[in-house]
Formats: sequence, structure tokens, C-alpha cells
Amino acid sequence: MPIRKDIWRIGAVRAPLATLLGEGLAGHEIVWLQDTPALSFLADPFGVWRDGRLYVFAEAYDYRDRHGFIEALTFDASLRLLDRRTVLKEPWHLSYPFIVEADGETYMMPEGFRAGGVTLYRAAEFPHRWEDVQKITLDAAPIDATPVFHNGMWWLFYTPATTRAAKVSALHVAYAPRLTGPWTPHPKNPVRFDASSSRPGGTPIVVRGNLVLPMQDCRKTYGGAIRPLTVTTLTPTDFAATAGDVIAPPLGQGLHTMAAAGELTLIDVKSFHLSVKSLALDVRHLVRKTFR
Repeated sequence: MPIRKDIWRIGAVRAPLATLLGEGLAGHEIVWLQDTPALSFLADPFGVWRDGRLYVFAEAYDYRDRHGFIEALTFDASLRLLDRRTVLKEPWHLSYPFIVEADGETYMMPEGFRAGGVTLYRAAEFPHRWEDVQKITLDAAPIDATPVFHNGMWWLFYTPATTRAAKVSALHVAYAPRLTGPWTPHPKNPVRFDASSSRPGGTPIVVRGNLVLPMQDCRKTYGGAIRPLTVTTLTPTDFAATAGDVIAPPLGQGLHTMAAAGELTLIDVKSFHLSVKSLALDVRHLVRKTFR
């Protein structure tokens, strides 16, 4: 039972992701997007611009019920909040709502490993109504699955929900001819085992022809910082990559998402919370589990 609670806060940095992966966050303006009540948070922000509005999709979580779901927040061009509502909720925990556009459609691939895999959703009515398209089965239930189209193929980066160490250290890759699959796990999985730069944490970009992925540095704490991982070899039979310098959180004790949104970059930062109220929630949760 964790005594300290991780509380995340989402923000928008007024600089593109490519700049920040090279320079870090120091000296760049950050607009904090939405405060949440005590013992709840928003995390894992991914954004899409449409008709001058920024739509941010994020995990919403409250320690009172311990069940994550996906919310959409709508902002105008000055980052003033216009609307906020729940857009996807399942019986299992959801987080990391990765947004990807393909074949004229907008898709979401949120993490839902407790359901045994990952489900691809399509925007039936963007941004508020989503329908499941396909459940993707891989070599393990994926965590923070991150798809990208590169060099004529779809690639999926993730860590497996097998052991505690693998969740933050074992990078797996799969490939497919289409976003909907069929997906083939890479024969060298895990292609990388390193807690400093293996768990995905945002949107991949291309820099000088190579994919660069924001990866979580979990050596000191889960989601402690971001390191850019430059993929130098990526084929159905081979993989090689090198990690860049640590990008430290601008405040607090963690940073585990950097997602491109045009000329902005969406981030989340972590602080630790400990109070009598949080301890009381832990006791209540333990009692419910014991007598369920």
C-alpha cells in the first residue's frame, strides 16, 4: 500500500517537442492547463489541434475509487479552457490516451493492460464519442503502447505488463502494414532493457531521418524524468538505439510525458502527497479488499 501518493499536473510548453528534446525544459514558458481536487489528478496528455482549438486527452484519476478513465479538455488558441468531459470509460483502468491519425480517421490507443491487451478506438464523433475498432494481441499485454508510421510501416513501442522490472525496463517493438494490424512482435524482444530509457513517454518524432522517442527515466522513481531515445536501426529483424541526456522535470519529483501538439508540447509533472486523508483512503481501500 503506497503511503505517498503520486499527483500529476498537466501543462503546455510554448516550444515544439523537437526543440525541447534537444534543449530540455529550462527557460521555456509553461502554461498549467487544469487544476484538480485534492487526491485526484490529470496525467498522460496528448493533443490535437482542430479549427483553432486544442483538444487535450488525458488520464483522469481519483484515489477515492482508483479507476482511471479518459477525459477531453478543449482550449481556445490562448489556452483558455472551454470544455472538459469524460469521453472514454471502461470496466478496466485506462491511461496514456495516445492519439494517432491514419487513413483520414482519428484513433486513440489508450493503455488498458488489465484487460489483457490494448484496444484501438476510432473517433465516431470527434472529440467526445469513441468506438472500439479492434483489440490488438501482442507477445504480452502492452504498457504505454506508442504507434508511429515510419519508412512505410507501422511500428509499436511498449513495455510488457509481466514483472515490475519489465514494466519500466523492457522495451518491446511490433510492426504491421496497417494501424489495425496484423501486428508482429519483433524477434529480438525485448530489444532494450534499461530503466533509464525504455518505457515510452510521449510522441515519436523524426530528427535527421531517425525516430526519436521520449522515454521515461525510472531509475530513481517511476516517471522521474524523460530521456530522448534515438533509434538508429529499425527493421523487422534488427534494432539499435542510443539514449540522450536526461530532461529533468521543471518542478516537483517527476516528468513522464512529452507529447507534440503543433508548436506546443504537452507535459505532466509529478509531486508527492502525504496527508491524514490519504492514509485514511488507504485504510478504507484495504478494508474493502479484505471483506469483498
